[in-house]
Amino acid sequence: MKGQIRISAIFVLLSAFALSASAQTQDSYDYESEFTWGINKNTYGGLIGGFVFKKARKINDRLLETYGLELMNVKHPQESRENSTSTGNFFLYGKSNYLYAIRLQYGRDLILFKKAPQQGVEIKFVSAIGPTIGIVAPYYIELRGSSDFVTIREQYDPKKHTQPSDIYGPGRLFEGLGESKIKLGANAKAAINFELGTIKSQVTGFEAGFLLDAYTSKIVMVPTAENYAIYPTLFFTLFYGSRK
Repeated sequence: MKGQIRISAIFVLLSAFALSASAQTQDSYDYESEFTWGINKNTYGGLIGGFVFKKARKINDRLLETYGLELMNVKHPQESRENSTSTGNFFLYGKSNYLYAIRLQYGRDLILFKKAPQQGVEIKFVSAIGPTIGIVAPYYIELRGSSDFVTIREQYDPKKHTQPSDIYGPGRLFEGLGESKIKLGANAKAAINFELGTIKSQVTGFEAGFLLDAYTSKIVMVPTAENYAIYPTLFFTLFYGSRK
């Protein structure tokens, strides 16, 4: 909750700055298209929420058409990170499924403030919508088997795995991915984009805003907690790219 409040405050301040800056004018330089990629931090993600890719082309002097792809690891707010008393390995106690979100987006970028060559900031209002493909993959844990020298790996089940001391750690990397199920949904976002680069052919900057992911049914990540079909997210993305 504190993280959401901090990101909300940042977004409000950036929006106010953008609106005041849009009243200014400078001699700008022209470009027809740009491609960017970025690292995302959001209120439903970990240290790194995921990765963002976007292709944009100019429709006119103030408007760009955009095509986006986002790859995200969505975390449940009540996931509990535990440390195994036997091995010292960390695992997520109570978690039974991962949720990976693949978001396809089509949108518009409205240029509020144009950037002059090698100076200033280009500010855009960003909006996009599109389908979301949710990949629900089982979360495996490693357990004590018939003896201390034998271990087994299986999906976490709160009815079966009641003793955290029996868990040695998480399963292998990407274990269970082949057992994934697909959940379809949709997403929509609105944001303010700040491009700070000083080289005409390069794009560097950040974006802050709000995104809503909605699925056709609830996705059970932590069986003992409340699970959701709708994920309202505040996000911050650092991006880099090129334009021509």
